Amino acid sequence: MSPAADVILSARDVSKAVVGPDGRLQILDSVSLSVAAGDSLAIVGASGSGKTTLLGLLAGLDNPDSGEIALDGQALQQLDEEARAALRRRRVGFVFQSFHLLPALTAEENVMLPLELEDGADARLSAQQALAAVGLGQRLHHYPSQLSGGEQQRVAIARAFVHGPKLLFADEPTGNLDARTGRSVSDLLFELNQARGTTLVLVTHDLTLAQRCRHLVRLDGGRRVEVAA
Repeated sequence: MSPAADVILSARDVSKAVVGPDGRLQILDSVSLSVAAGDSLAIVGASGSGKTTLLGLLAGLDNPDSGEIALDGQALQQLDEEARAALRRRRVGFVFQSFHLLPALTAEENVMLPLELEDGADARLSAQQALAAVGLGQRLHHYPSQLSGGEQQRVAIARAFVHGPKLLFADEPTGNLDARTGRSVSDLLFELNQARGTTLVLVTHDLTLAQRCRHLVRLDGGRRVEVAA
C-alpha cells in the first residue's frame, strides 16, 4: 500500500441504509477502502450488493449514515452540498453506463459543459483537443443521435477528462456496449488513466474489466468481503 500522503480517496467504516415499505434495508455495512493517487480500483459484486451506492458516497453525491470519506484531502462530511459540488467540479470526472449526453448539443458542445464557466474560446479548444484524444476529432459537430454507442461513450469520456480531473468515477462504463466496442472503450479509459495519472475508480459486473485494475474490492450484501491486487 502506498504511503498515506499519496491516498487521494479513502473511506472508513462507511454505512448506509434506507427505510422502505418493508422496513430498514442496510445497503452498506462498515465498508473501508483507500485508493492511491494515479491508481485504479474496481468495485464488483452482484446486483444489489451496494456497488453504485458506494460509488455515489465516495463521490460526495450522497451522505453516509456513519463513517468517514475523504476526497483529495477533504473530509466530505465537513462540507456542505455546495462545497462538495465545487470539489467535484475541480477534481472529479464521471462516466456512466448510459452516457448522459445532451441530445440537443453537438459532441463538441457536450464536452465543453464542464468548462462552461471558463472563457469560451479556451473551452472550445480544450473540447476539440479532448475529442481528438479519444479519436473523434472529425466528429465535433455531430449530435449524439448521429453517433454510435461506442462513439457516444467516447464523447462522455472526453467530457470526463476535459478539465483534467484528479479522480475519475466510472459506473458500468461498458454496460451498454457490445463486447468489441466495450474493449475499445475500456482500453481508452486505462490509456488515459496511465497517460494523465488520473485515479480511476470503476463499478462493474464485468470481471475481465475489473481485473485490469490494480486493486479490486468485492461487495456482498453491503459488506466488503474480498480484496485482490
